[in-house]
Amino acid sequence: MARSAPRPGVQPGLPREGERGSAVVDFVLVGGLLTMFFLAIIQLTLVLHVRNTLIDAAASGARYGTLADRNAADAEQRTRSLIGMALNSGFAEQISTREVNLQGMRTLEVTVRSPLPVIGLIGPRDMLEVKGHAALQR
Repeated sequence: MARSAPRPGVQPGLPREGERGSAVVDFVLVGGLLTMFFLAIIQLTLVLHVRNTLIDAAASGARYGTLADRNAADAEQRTRSLIGMALNSGFAEQISTREVNLQGMRTLEVTVRSPLPVIGLIGPRDMLEVKGHAALQR
């Protein structure tokens, strides 16, 4: 099979006139998509970090409140302090404590209601609720 001669003005191996610039468009579209995907993963990681930090602070506050010389008010203050140091005092605005019976055992429950971070640390209030428990030894 004989090769046809190239048309005048068109070099072999180069894109045709109608396809010129399409790689730039592909790069922009794929780059934008990958950027949005990366930011979504970062935001999900931030949400999980905030949630885990709140759970840890609530559990630590509950354990602190069940010590022999402490009470529920001390547990609430300890939880508020831990959240304020780790995140922001805005996440520690709604903290409550109560004694509950959990699986037949008296426990101190610390409940934290805080904003759910949607864009950075900004988000709707009272969307995230976590609880921490500790056995009462009194």
